Amino acid sequence: MTGHDAVLADLSLEISAADLPRVAQSTSRLPRGARVHVTALATESPADRVATASELVTHGLTPVPHLAARRLTTADELESTVAALAHATAQESLFVIGGDPRTPAGPYSSALEVIESGVLARHGVRQVGIGAYPEGHPNIATDVLWEALAAKADALAAQGISGSIITQVSFDADAVLAWIAAARERGIHLPVRVGVPGPMGVARLLAFARRLGMGSAAVLARKYGAQLGGMLGSAGPDDLLDEVLAGLTPGHGDVSTHLYTFGGLDATLDWLAAR
Repeated sequence: MTGHDAVLADLSLEISAADLPRVAQSTSRLPRGARVHVTALATESPADRVATASELVTHGLTPVPHLAARRLTTADELESTVAALAHATAQESLFVIGGDPRTPAGPYSSALEVIESGVLARHGVRQVGIGAYPEGHPNIATDVLWEALAAKADALAAQGISGSIITQVSFDADAVLAWIAAARERGIHLPVRVGVPGPMGVARLLAFARRLGMGSAAVLARKYGAQLGGMLGSAGPDDLLDEVLAGLTPGHGDVSTHLYTFGGLDATLDWLAAR
């Protein structure tokens, strides 16, 4: 493969339940079987995610519902949610994260605890994505992040579930490539999906970057390669993907792309169509 194909092959993208009508109208713009993540937002219920995942199946897409450990209120909620996904034949691929709340709403404080519960394997889950942070996490020490990642990878393997890693959105290709190399050196060889932001307006991009601690337009332009000449313009991940592609070596292993549609699903689909 050449160009962006190498990192856009087998891509995944992310939506919320509210995006479903636009996905349903745009199935011809996505490869059949494309992996569509359904985020675990506080404003949407597990039933919303199940309904969205079920509908994605009818459109020939592969749903990847998210389970946020610290949002689960009871063990029964985990059991019933995964059982409902299985009933809709939408349980084969899941993404399991700790979630934003610092205080768990129920018995699970981490993605590892959800994986180790045995609920996923019992209901026929075959593939689980787990999160990673190439540029670190503001509230978790780096060594703790590595230990947790290895523990989750081992727990999945012990249950016969295939794993993959999706990185938090990044604007720094060098950081992503270095992180993947470090993971391989640590014996973590799961496929990695590099999380990148879909195209969005510059003003929104800057606001998002500041929430990640990148601060100024100069910092973002240096890391992301975005041409930030005017606040009314827009920026996409082309330069970032080019840098990742240029730096990939066989030692990086299986690497593909995960698109965060912060700028809107339609803009991301337009961008994909132009590739």
